[in-house]
Amino acid sequence: MSLSGRGAVVTGGGRGIGAAVARALAVRGAALVVCARTSREIDAVAKELRAAGYPAHAVACDVSSEASVTAMAVEATKLLGTVDIVVNNAGISPSNPVKRLPLDEWNRTLAINATGTFLCTRAFLQGMIDRRWGRVINVASVAGLRGSQYIAAYTASKHAQVGFTRALAAEVAGQGITVNAICPGYVDTPMTEYSVSRIVEKTGASREEALERILATSPQHRLIRPEEIAHVAAMLCERDAEGINGETITIDGGAGWH
Repeated sequence: MSLSGRGAVVTGGGRGIGAAVARALAVRGAALVVCARTSREIDAVAKELRAAGYPAHAVACDVSSEASVTAMAVEATKLLGTVDIVVNNAGISPSNPVKRLPLDEWNRTLAINATGTFLCTRAFLQGMIDRRWGRVINVASVAGLRGSQYIAAYTASKHAQVGFTRALAAEVAGQGITVNAICPGYVDTPMTEYSVSRIVEKTGASREEALERILATSPQHRLIRPEEIAHVAAMLCERDAEGINGETITIDGGAGWH
């Protein structure tokens, strides 16, 4: 129970990586608020955690809206007392060649993936500074480390997320706060399933052929499990990880994106 007494907010916490991170923090003693735009999935995750004996709450939030994030921060602080850990996991991953990329898709991707990370971090940062302890973990992507075709908006948003991680880490160094990014490759989540469906739609390949294209990017020829991301996120919250700050931790099976 190394995180006993700590409050944690996990965005995009209703499924996939976010739900796995919430579980990993809960078993280490943190009290949880899980967030997403709609309540159904986060309600289920919070209910599951409470049934296992862990304090957990669901709070709906659109991370791209300053007003929504502010309201969530007020509610999370009321429920948890203090918010010491923020895991910015909410994100979307549309795909289009740049010549057909609509402006609203570009703006929405940046608003959720990059601005959402900024808003949710800023909402709790002063409290961390006052208490001289905090952990900010941004779930970015290997797309934040290099370019890839057809995902310009997503790639730009993840580069922004990585840049924000490094800048804020420098800003709060020495104040008991660490800020790090986890950069996964393809993970076994609904987001990857969406990528598979897009390949099928755009190329006419079968689902098996589309999945094989994705698996071929990994030397381990597999999807990363959400629990692997959650393990690293939880590790970054431990006291013995306080020297890890401003880093991008790649979890891609050794694909060498970095």
